[in-house]
Amino acid sequence: MQTGKIGVTTENIFPIIKKFLYSDHEIFLRELISNAVDATQKLKTMASVGDYKEEAGDLTIRVTVDKKKKTITVSDAGIGMTAEELDKYLNQIAFSSANDFLEKYKDQASSLIGHFGLGFYSSFMVSDKVEVISRSYREGSGAVRWECDGSPEYSINEAERASRGTDVILHIDKDSKEFLEEEKVEQLLRKYCKFLPVEIAFGKEKEWKDGKYVETGKDKIINNTRPAWTLKPADLKEEDYMKFYRELYPAGDDPLFNIHLNVDYPFKLTGILYFPKIKSNIEIQKNKIQLYCNQVFVTDSVEGIVPEFLTLLHGVIDSPDIPLNVSRSYLQSDSNVKKISAHITKKVADRLNEIFKNNREEFEKKWDNLKLFIDYGMITEEKFYEKASKFALLKNTDDKYFTFEEYEKLIKENQTDRNKTLVYLYSTNKTDQYSYIEKAKTRGYDVLNLDGQLDVHLINHLESKLKESRFVRVDSDVIDKLIQKEEPRESKLTPEQQEDLRSIFNVRVKSKEIYNVVVEALDESDTPVIITQSEFMRRMKEMSQIGGGMNFYGELPDSYNLVVNQNHPLIGKIISDLQENKGSEFEAGNSERSRIKEEISFMEKEHKDKKEEEIPQVEKDDLEKLRKELETLENARKDILESYGSENKVVKQLIDLALLANNMLRGEELSTFVKRSVELL
Repeated sequence: MQTGKIGVTTENIFPIIKKFLYSDHEIFLRELISNAVDATQKLKTMASVGDYKEEAGDLTIRVTVDKKKKTITVSDAGIGMTAEELDKYLNQIAFSSANDFLEKYKDQASSLIGHFGLGFYSSFMVSDKVEVISRSYREGSGAVRWECDGSPEYSINEAERASRGTDVILHIDKDSKEFLEEEKVEQLLRKYCKFLPVEIAFGKEKEWKDGKYVETGKDKIINNTRPAWTLKPADLKEEDYMKFYRELYPAGDDPLFNIHLNVDYPFKLTGILYFPKIKSNIEIQKNKIQLYCNQVFVTDSVEGIVPEFLTLLHGVIDSPDIPLNVSRSYLQSDSNVKKISAHITKKVADRLNEIFKNNREEFEKKWDNLKLFIDYGMITEEKFYEKASKFALLKNTDDKYFTFEEYEKLIKENQTDRNKTLVYLYSTNKTDQYSYIEKAKTRGYDVLNLDGQLDVHLINHLESKLKESRFVRVDSDVIDKLIQKEEPRESKLTPEQQEDLRSIFNVRVKSKEIYNVVVEALDESDTPVIITQSEFMRRMKEMSQIGGGMNFYGELPDSYNLVVNQNHPLIGKIISDLQENKGSEFEAGNSERSRIKEEISFMEKEHKDKKEEEIPQVEKDDLEKLRKELETLENARKDILESYGSENKVVKQLIDLALLANNMLRGEELSTFVKRSVELL
């Protein structure tokens, strides 16, 4: 019997392992089975080069749970260890057997998992005591037992084991008894070991017999040793890819298509990525790519390995060239990671471009499900934008699809304004903005349908990329101002009459929205009153609501312009009716206002070239008094005009028609509008 102390620098190493070394305690099972797989793969490698000449026999790795003894055992039929090897590899932390083995068999041993040395010690996170019973493949070797209770003391003595291989027996501590439940162990095996290259047996298969499940005596193999990504693309059919997708994700929609990654140089990378149907809500789609290292599950949080937008994809990436820390749960920064990330981005872009070129009709059918993913990529990844800008599509309100280049050619002649800027008109809701879309179409304009979750961010991005171009929502202004091509039309009303119109139509004070009354000189045939919303303010508000920063915009209430077409005959009639009904009431006030304005103007001219201290106080007081008198008269006039507007059924009707056209008339206001319409008829 041999006893001794494990070669550690401090006696506190085991508490550190137990609490801090691994971020997730459940990975102890992954580490032990990884070691068992390595031992088995070593035997296969040696047999393949003639260094092991006996029958390999059954190489299945077996996991058993004994609730009474409170143990979990992992058994393999790999190369095993002698007493000297046990001493060397288990008693000197971070001195992994894999390193020695790789040196000797580096050309054949590419499938070894363990390079980390510390993996075995993760077993102390859940155990009071760990036993290792091992028998080497070497001729004449006997079985040996290594024991340690979580302190630096260990013992090695002779043991009984009939055949080559290793048993690791964990005596589970009281804080980790959940790992003695078979359901929990099977869950962990299926999570971490589902695609390991050596068969792993846990329990027996069961079948339904005489009203209950009974064991069949046949091993229950929990893993698929040859998952699709490890095979050559030439050996796989479309149904094989679909079957593997269902193996990864049993529920949900079928994917749109896939990409098979297979790189040997300058790094090793295999995998299959699937394009899911992405409609909305990006967050739900994330954490669907599974990262493996030689078929061992590492993590499904791959933000450090692939660009952010690619985390929307589903599937598997497997690479031994991605550096991992001892827990294999967090990625370290490394130049290989950047190369792999760039390669995956290129492969994805190339695959999309290939589908677009080979079968555009099919690509267009799938566009609505691809759009969110491609938009996200173009916004966040410059290299992807460069490639995607050739196949990304714009869809108009007639459901026709165009590449960026095609659409520019379509609208260039008719939608370039007087400043030589190309104007892209768009809608975010074809139903709500129908009247605005139709108005634009009557001018021969085309309108895009940009109703996607990221479209407001995409618009900003495209404006920075497309030369001399801007995007304008079709309801953000009157039609003449959406794409200004000529000087503004002449007004039929005086400035004072225009000011009166602002007061008359300023009757939407009860609404939670803010309405700013704007009087414009439009064509006589244009609508008398239109509701518009500032492109800048609305866009900033939308961006803040979907995480684009500038949160203060999101707190602001919605703001609309109520545009009054002063050249429309109905508006002209409202002004003439005003004069007829309120003219006499205004006359006295008008002459008084004119007198005061003249006096104010005279005094301001007198004071223009004087310093503040040179103006007598009495003149300052007189000027202030005149300004207050004018303000009182102006307010009195506004009150009369607003009262007139609030009682005028035509004014109310025109405002409500504009609201109705913008899908903004609801509830009591809609009911009142209907009643008023009947009365006016």
